[in-house]
Amino acid sequence: MLYKINSNILCSALSIFGLLIISCCKPEPQLEAVLPTNLEVTIDILDDGIVQVEASATNANFYTITFFENSNDIEFESTDGIANHSFSASGTYSILIKAHTTYADYIEESKSISIDLDGQTPISDGYTTPLSYPGYTLVWSDEFEGTALSSDWTYDLGTGDWGWGNNELQYYRQNNAVVDQGLLVITAKEEIVNSNNYTSARIKTQGLKSFQYGRVDVRAKLPKGKGIWPALWMLGDNISSASWPNCGEIDIMEMIGGGVSNEKTIYGTLHWDDNGSHASYGGNNSLNSGIFADEFHVFSIIWNSSSIEFLRDDIQYHIADITPTQLSEFHQNFFLIFNVAVGGNWPGNPDGTTDFPQSMYVDYIRVFQ
Repeated sequence: MLYKINSNILCSALSIFGLLIISCCKPEPQLEAVLPTNLEVTIDILDDGIVQVEASATNANFYTITFFENSNDIEFESTDGIANHSFSASGTYSILIKAHTTYADYIEESKSISIDLDGQTPISDGYTTPLSYPGYTLVWSDEFEGTALSSDWTYDLGTGDWGWGNNELQYYRQNNAVVDQGLLVITAKEEIVNSNNYTSARIKTQGLKSFQYGRVDVRAKLPKGKGIWPALWMLGDNISSASWPNCGEIDIMEMIGGGVSNEKTIYGTLHWDDNGSHASYGGNNSLNSGIFADEFHVFSIIWNSSSIEFLRDDIQYHIADITPTQLSEFHQNFFLIFNVAVGGNWPGNPDGTTDFPQSMYVDYIRVFQ
């Protein structure tokens, strides 16, 4: 049976059907990605050609940082905006920093830097110690290979109580401790973070590695400058329950910067509680020429049930008898701490003569028992 369809009705239906097809096929509007803004970049050039980049930007999800060295493009992807690279030769180089929302959506900034390796201290310069000693076994070490701290270390962060008990001025961050080219580098910087004018790093083995008795060797090159206070030291494992100084403290090495007489002298000291009062006993050692920032030296203790000896480059300069009962703190496990403080009761504050950044370079830490 045939039906006659009104032509006007047919045309209207086809028009509506066509609109529906067009409507269904029309693509959804694409939302433009929100680009990061306020890209800020800080670049620190350290010794041995080590360059540290710190970038921050509003609305950035991640960063890519590319170091251009000769024909090589070394790119790092970072969620915190931090990357390090060691340049192998003097020259002028470019660094490209991108702050990304997505891989395709980013803002960028290019920086040019100059590296001067003339006069830099090679890691091989200075004193070194062996991997073995008669009567001892190497029980733990860190040679700082790779690109990050091992799981044997953790961090102290922030400002502590009353500037870590010494009216120190720095704010401790993870960013200021890097591992590169076989070195641990702890750097003090002049920069404002959380209302503090300086930053640095303090790492420790608390809860991870601790030792009672043995020989400890630390090979390091020290920073310099008024108000700079590097330290390689130890605290008793029971500090959380006993508090300081009841837990005991062994300062393998401390130095206060500011002038040749200070920067050529290091200190080795014990701290303990003596019937409710703080007690300490220490000695010092000075170089015949130069300062501790010139090259690497080895700072050591030899610790047994009777005494603790302090050495610099295998030269004993101080010894403490720990047999008296009031020195019982030194017959328990201690953990290690490495840091560079800025300011404080002992070194005083930085002044116009202090150059920043200042770094302590640690080649190795070895414990023998």
